[in-house]
Amino acid sequence: MTTPPGSAPPAASDPASALAPAPARPLRADARRNRAKVLEAAREVFAAEGLAVPLDEIARRAGVGAGTVYRHFPTKEALFEAVVVDRLEALAADGQARLAAPDPGPAFFEYFTRLVLDAGEKADLADLLASSGVALQESTLAAGARMKDVLHALLTRAQQSGAVRADVTADDLHSLAVGAIAAEQRNVTMGNPTPPGHLVRIICDGLAARS
Repeated sequence: MTTPPGSAPPAASDPASALAPAPARPLRADARRNRAKVLEAAREVFAAEGLAVPLDEIARRAGVGAGTVYRHFPTKEALFEAVVVDRLEALAADGQARLAAPDPGPAFFEYFTRLVLDAGEKADLADLLASSGVALQESTLAAGARMKDVLHALLTRAQQSGAVRADVTADDLHSLAVGAIAAEQRNVTMGNPTPPGHLVRIICDGLAARS
């Protein structure tokens, strides 16, 4: 059919609009609860037993049907990625909340300590992700970037308040965090009786500004 001169073409003839995905529908309350159960069970299983655990076993531990797991996470890799993103987003949200704390010094040191101590489980998951050949998705990279941005913002506030040495950079902090995580994990591996957090407290003492 010929389009009359000056008339707009039919909307259906626009390839971009025809191929545009429909907006994602929000999950129902029961679906959100089931998804949270699956993520919690997967977090524990992957950290303790690795990626060899089948999705059906994760469903059993979550107390949901296997179909529920596959509906939210069609592959084990998708579930594993979601576990990593969920943890990074939770850490970023915790740090964001601490930005409103009236005393920037304790807010920074408490968050840095939590990152290091929480990283035992996180490091296991990161190692598994690297060894499984799963490429990091945009959502994972974005969540990690948000967490780093929050840590940098907490550092800046603490430095401006005089609680943290002014010569510490964000890169320094990243290197110190990696070292602290490795030191804490070595203590656990070697059966060192030093209580968790002792080594990171020593590092925090070194970060503190001297009057």
